[in-house]
Parts: sequence; structure tokens; C-alpha cells
Amino acid sequence: MRLPSLATPARTRTHRLLPRRVGVRLTLLYGVLFVVSGAVLLGITYLLVAGASGSRVLVEDPGGRGVPRADGGLLPDAGAPGPGPRPGDVTRQLTEQAARQHAANLRELLVQSGIALAVMVVVSVVLGWLIAHRVLRPLRTMTGTIRRISADNIHERLAVTGPADELKDLADTVDGLLGRLETALDAHRRFVANAAHELRTPLTLEHALLEESLIDRDATTESFRANFERLLEISEQQARLLESLLALAGSQRGLDRREVLDLALVAEQVVGSAGPEIARRGLRADTAMGPAALLGDPGLVQRLVSDLVDNAVRHNLPGGRLELATGSRGGRAVLAVSNTGPPVPPDHVERLFEPFQRLGRTAAEGHHGLGLSIVHAVAAAHDAVISAASRPGGGLAVEVVFPPCAPYSGEHGTDIAQLDNVAGLR
Repeated sequence: MRLPSLATPARTRTHRLLPRRVGVRLTLLYGVLFVVSGAVLLGITYLLVAGASGSRVLVEDPGGRGVPRADGGLLPDAGAPGPGPRPGDVTRQLTEQAARQHAANLRELLVQSGIALAVMVVVSVVLGWLIAHRVLRPLRTMTGTIRRISADNIHERLAVTGPADELKDLADTVDGLLGRLETALDAHRRFVANAAHELRTPLTLEHALLEESLIDRDATTESFRANFERLLEISEQQARLLESLLALAGSQRGLDRREVLDLALVAEQVVGSAGPEIARRGLRADTAMGPAALLGDPGLVQRLVSDLVDNAVRHNLPGGRLELATGSRGGRAVLAVSNTGPPVPPDHVERLFEPFQRLGRTAAEGHHGLGLSIVHAVAAAHDAVISAASRPGGGLAVEVVFPPCAPYSGEHGTDIAQLDNVAGLR
């Protein structure tokens, strides 16, 4: 059993004792640093002064006439006849007097230095307060601006000018974050508007069919059956749309589980399931399945491959061609899918991965424009790199490169040059 740590409550109490304002903390920090540095400087000065002055006094008899006195006269030498103090006594008295004077000077130095230090502490606290507020002024300005920014005015930016210091780097980082949030919010708004439109159109049609069946007094069983069949078809389209929306939302949420799987096996299952539709449209499927191990969610990876194959089948020409290949490149699993089809403008390729982009098709044809957006979301959830290019003869070539699953070994995997040639990317 793990015992509770005693350091956590102590640390919590310490944090509670600290001021909550950064300016106050900086002021205290400046004051403490000044007091410590001043005390160290005072101690060094005290030690230097204490060691610089000695307590020894040298007494010399100029010309051998005696020992000098304080009043400028001479005391008789000890070897000279006559009464008077001995030179040793005079030297001892002068030494004691010098020691007392030195101690008094040190005490006076200590007292005066302490007073000066106390005055400078007050001055340093005041200056620290002013400097801290001056330094934090840009942060307060940025905080106020960020608090005013909301979904209605997210286009505003901090736009801090000045030298390229840490504060400007912080402001530029916040501006970049606001730009990304604005882009995401605009995309979310467009997605919601498009989804509402996609759902409103069949609901309006359903309402019209039901209303027609109710107000038509001459309606027959055949007309009712036709309306019900149409309603059933619309309901199935709505179910597919809702399923696609749920898949898109789930893939954007991230991965719930990761497993090692072979991309070639997943692709074979998808191609096998799409076989009847491929045969019905008279398409030719050319596949080159090479082992490609990856770490990911099996359901989402299968949905990625399925949507790519479905997009290649639906947006194809009668009697056209579908090409699919899997392999490894530097230990990374690679999926390449290409098809023949109508010409795709190169400047429209990136837009195809946005929701509800149909490239001239309508929802009535069963195209909701969510397939490639789901592919993009699933690839992003797996940290995979997706690239697409329009083919010169028409159609689209898409390549998905997954992160490495294990250290690369040259004896495994398919030659990626063959993979690129099959997919038409070269």
C-alpha cells in the first residue's frame, strides 16, 4: 500500500502563502535578492576592513634621543638616565588604544552599513514594484485583448509590435492559435450549414410526398406504393448520410484502440465486397497487394480503404479502370488508389477532402461528398500522410502513407516503385 506523501501538503501550504499576483511576487523576489546581495557585500566589506588594519604599533626613537610622546616631545629612552615610562609600556598602551579605535570603527561601519542597507531595501522594493509593473504591462494588455475575443470577433489579433523578444514570441504564438481557431470555426460553421442543408432537403421532399398522398383524393394504391417506395429510398439516403456523419465525427475524435494489422488483407476484403458493383459498372480492377503492416484501428482503416475504393468506383467512366496497390516504403505501410474518370482540375483536388464537395454531382445521385473527408479524418487520426493528384487523362490518384509500425527490414514489403507505377502517381 502506498503511503500518502507528506511533501504534498507542505508544498500546498507553501503555494498558498505565496502571493497570487505576479507583480507582487516579482517585487518580493527583487527585494529578497537585493537584501541577500547587500548582506553578502556588507559581510565582505566588513571582513576586508577588519583584516586590513593591524593592532601592532611601532615606536622609533628619532636620532636616539628617546621615545616620541603624544604632544610631540620625547620620552627618555630606557637606556638613558632619568625617570620616565619605559618604551614597552608605551607601546602596549598605544596598541590597546589602536585596537579599541579599530573596534569602534568596525561597529560604526556595521551600523552605518545596516542603515544604508535598510534604506536601499525600501528603495529596491519601490523600484522592483515599478519595474515589475512595467514589464508585465504588455501581458496585461494581451490578457485584456484575449478576454474580449469571442466567436463573434475571433478575427481580431494581438498584433504586438516591438523587438523580437519573448513577449512578442508569445503574442505571435497566440495570434497563430487564434488564426487556427478561426479557420476551424469557419470550417465547423460551413459543415453545420451544409449538414443542415443536406438533411433539410430530403425532409422537405418527404413532407411533400406525404402531403401529396393526404390531399390527393383520387390517389390509388399504385400511387401510394410509388410514394412509399420513394420515401423508403429517401430514408435510406438519410441513413447513409447519418452514418457518414457519425463516421466523420468518430474519426475526428481520435483512435479508441490500436492493433497491428496488414493493410493488404483489409484491401482484399474491401475489393471483394465491392466486386459486384465493379462488375455492374463494367470496370476493370487491377490490384497489387503487398504486405504492409500498420498500427491502427481496424474499423477506421477499413472505412478509409472502403471510401477510397467507393470513390474510385462511383467517379469512374463506363468500362473504366480501378487500380489499387499496397506495400511498404521505409517500413511505412502505403496504400495507393487511382481510377479513370472525368478530368479533375488540379486546383480542386484539395477541396475534394472537405465535407460536401461533390465536384458537380448532386445528393440526388447518392453523392453526399463525405467520402474523401472521412478518408482525410481517418488518415489524420492515424498520423498518416495523404496526397492526391489529378491524372492527365482524367480521374484521381490518392496515396496514403502510414507511420512505421516496427523497425524496417528490407526483406519485407513490396517494391514501392511498382506500387507508384500501378497507382499512376509517377
